[in-house]
Amino acid sequence: MRGLDLDYMWGLVPVLLGYVPLTLLMALVAMACALVLASIMAVERVFRIPVLDHFVRLFISFFRGTPLLVQLFLFYYGLPQMVAFLGTINGVTATIMGLTLHFSAYMAESIRAAILGVERSQWEAAQAVGMTQSQMMRQIILPQAARVAAPTLVNYFIDMIKGTSLAFTLGVTELMGATQKEAAGSFLYFEAFIVVAAIYWIIVEALAFVQRRLETYLNRAHAR
Repeated sequence: MRGLDLDYMWGLVPVLLGYVPLTLLMALVAMACALVLASIMAVERVFRIPVLDHFVRLFISFFRGTPLLVQLFLFYYGLPQMVAFLGTINGVTATIMGLTLHFSAYMAESIRAAILGVERSQWEAAQAVGMTQSQMMRQIILPQAARVAAPTLVNYFIDMIKGTSLAFTLGVTELMGATQKEAAGSFLYFEAFIVVAAIYWIIVEALAFVQRRLETYLNRAHAR
């Protein structure tokens, strides 16, 4: 039984760190897009606009009810066969699309719950001063809902970062894809995957720390 090749592991760290920016970039872009889409769907689910509500519910049901990997394959391999202009879609774009739509379905329900959690008196006060629904949502309801939803949304961002590891199945050389190639070249799979697991762990723990600080700050601001 051989021991761990520590020299190889230390040498692999700077190599894999070079792919962290691409991993974070995909997650950040997908998070920004998902947040916008989820907010729109959450507001729609609160007001239940006829016809549109059925489409939104179907969207949420589909993307919550199917695996992320299947959705990535649909965007990368399936859609280009059906839609001509998507024939040149690359793995990074397909990954961002998949992450955006997949996590927006989950985030929409969390934001909707946060909106409905705002005290009814806030809604009634906004209506009493003559605010339109649009003004009420922008100025009164959504800011309060954001405080409640923020910790959960950070959790989704953490899951999104881990979800980028599936991008290597689309040929993207991000953190996981680079690890796969390095391991295949050295045959030191155990060492390579320990290193990448440690990198993901550190990133997630850093974000968890930010989440705790954010939650503390928001609670203090609300208490004042």
